[in-house]
Amino acid sequence: MTLLSSGPSSHVVTRPSGRPAIGDRPMTSFHLVLAGGGALLLIGLIMVFSATSVDSLQEKGSVYASFSTQVTFALVGLVAFWVALRIRPTLLRRMALPGMLIAILLLVLVLIPGIGQEYNEARRWFEIGPLSLQPSELAKLAFVVWGADLLVRKHKLIDRWRHLLVPLVPIGALLGLLVLLQPNLGTALVFFLILFSLLWSVGAPARLFVTMGTALVGLVAAMIAAEPYRAARLTGFLDPFADPEGATLQAANGLYALATGGWWGVGLGNSRMKWGLLPEQDSDFIFAIIGEELGFAGCLLVVSLYGLLAYAGIRIARRTNDGFIRLAAAAITVWLTGQAMINIGYVVGLLPITGIPLPLISSGGTSLVLTMFAVGVLASFARHEPAAVAYLKRRRRHRWARLLAPVPHTASSDRKRPTPRRATRRPPRQSTTR
Repeated sequence: MTLLSSGPSSHVVTRPSGRPAIGDRPMTSFHLVLAGGGALLLIGLIMVFSATSVDSLQEKGSVYASFSTQVTFALVGLVAFWVALRIRPTLLRRMALPGMLIAILLLVLVLIPGIGQEYNEARRWFEIGPLSLQPSELAKLAFVVWGADLLVRKHKLIDRWRHLLVPLVPIGALLGLLVLLQPNLGTALVFFLILFSLLWSVGAPARLFVTMGTALVGLVAAMIAAEPYRAARLTGFLDPFADPEGATLQAANGLYALATGGWWGVGLGNSRMKWGLLPEQDSDFIFAIIGEELGFAGCLLVVSLYGLLAYAGIRIARRTNDGFIRLAAAAITVWLTGQAMINIGYVVGLLPITGIPLPLISSGGTSLVLTMFAVGVLASFARHEPAAVAYLKRRRRHRWARLLAPVPHTASSDRKRPTPRRATRRPPRQSTTR
């Protein structure tokens, strides 16, 4: 079944009192997005403070130095969330092509020596004064919006292979290739996840995914064989304790941190691994610090919140009449939850280490701001569900509520066209004269 053609569920469960059940209330999807995203952001701020306090004290003389930077980015992210909440889907679609062109241009420029900033033999950032910009994060959002808009515009032609694959697959492959050249294998995998989600949502045949998956595995194998450090990471994934003082230091100490935490953790702020034993403890491996300080219970809470966000995204995709919202909501959901599962997977030793942040939790500027913008887009889509639009239009709202988020307009594809009335032929008048 294709998400592009399926309509929202009309089944509503009501209580004996006549009120709809909690799961069928018009603003449920919106509240789920707020609850899941807000809780993950709060946990992220707490854990970044805990994970960076030692390094901040040693390097900058204050335990709050890195934390205050993360709070600043979170405040900027809240502004981005608010902007996304107010953007109409029609405006988002008009920005799709310019956003994609800008993203491709930035991904090309960041590879040029002297323009892109090099760190650990990787060229992934622009340095703009004290700030850094990672164009691959912008490209994720641009690809989601552009891909969904493209497939909706071609919905009458996507039953043909040529129109289904071109130009969506070549552009997705180009983005993945540009990111691989940085090199950034983890983010390239996220681009392919977004591509797969868009194709799956419009009902692409299974043999297409088998072919693309085989090609992706071959490409990853070639990338690993080309660079020795990638082969070392793969070896570390298969045997995390092969070289615990060298190539597999992160993998081994990450597992030690999780094992030390046990069921309930050693207590917030009491991590031992953050004392210089676990590299990237506030970004790529922050889930290990969560497991050490908060235990299995804390890890389960984080995974459950990502599950809640995934449920909200799928719910939004199924309850809307707008094809663009349906595809974009599904792609954003796969992007955020897929990236989270990749990060958690390599921390717990189920996947090779690829070095991508945990959405809304890991420290970082560009990734946090653009992820919060994506969550804001998802929240805006939730407010454009037909039931939510009808509820917001009949509800009396205060001025501050209207400033926070205006009443959404029904999407053009949601509006029912008036049914033309059939012309009725009047019977001929009979003459009264004989």
